Amino acid sequence: MNQEIDISVVVPLYNEVESLPELHAWIQRVMQANSFSYEIMFVDDGSKDGSWKIVEDLKTKDPSVRGIKFQRNYGKSAALQKGFEAIEGNVVITMDADLQDSPDEIPELYRMIMKDDFDVVSGWKKKRHDPLSKTIPTKLYNWAARKITGIYLHDFNCGLKAYKKAVVKSIEIYGDMHRYIPPLAKYAGFSKIGEKVVEHQARKYGTTKFGLNRFLNGPLDLLSVAFMGKFAKKPMHFFGAIGSLMFIIGFGIIFFLVIQKLFFASGGKLIADRTEFYICLTSMILGVQFFLAGFVAELIGRTSSNRNVYLIEKEL
Repeated sequence: MNQEIDISVVVPLYNEVESLPELHAWIQRVMQANSFSYEIMFVDDGSKDGSWKIVEDLKTKDPSVRGIKFQRNYGKSAALQKGFEAIEGNVVITMDADLQDSPDEIPELYRMIMKDDFDVVSGWKKKRHDPLSKTIPTKLYNWAARKITGIYLHDFNCGLKAYKKAVVKSIEIYGDMHRYIPPLAKYAGFSKIGEKVVEHQARKYGTTKFGLNRFLNGPLDLLSVAFMGKFAKKPMHFFGAIGSLMFIIGFGIIFFLVIQKLFFASGGKLIADRTEFYICLTSMILGVQFFLAGFVAELIGRTSSNRNVYLIEKEL
């Protein structure tokens, strides 16, 4: 009978060859000091610097190491998704491979999940070692995420988080949705979401892998998460509501024009010569389009499966 695993650590990585041995040794030290049964899942997101060779070497020394290597770079969300699909631990810890997240936080995160019964515990890097070009946009995104999702976390984008196993097996992340896993968990029915202040380490090796595109992708992904959370299973409720509003506006205008023509201005301009008539016509056409969009979304939602296929080159 296989031994039950207390903790699965999922580490997405991309060109982090220098930090992997140190990170592994740090995690291993923490796990052994606390007598946890564990597995470490390294997900190599198409690295070109020999990171996978390091993972293979670590596997020969530590049977708790597992690994997945993508054929090309798909992004952090894809790496986390495949890691979540493969792990078996009761508590899942995610952390970045750049040594900016401290494995010393793991025991308390584990306790908060197992003893305090949180579904998700998100790290909060209260004191950050990042430039203003990163911290100021992060504060704006976190403020917007709190307002839109109703989840009052200080740091949505912190890579150090803990989850119950049921949470990561119940959600699907794609695109750049890794920033908003707590809202995805909430929309999946896991509403007990907590926060813990964690230590933020200065980057020791290499450079950040996120470019300026995150400033555009972040807000767009937030809107996508909010929309999918509320309307993924019922898109007609969204498109139909807007379509109905367009129809009401259109019928209201045409009713006003007819009444005015019949009773108050019988000798005036034709209805078709008035500007209001074309506003009415446009509203009705938009209403039809929104209804059709809703029907198409319903059909796609009922027939789609396996949204993303990630090509895996190697797996340990």
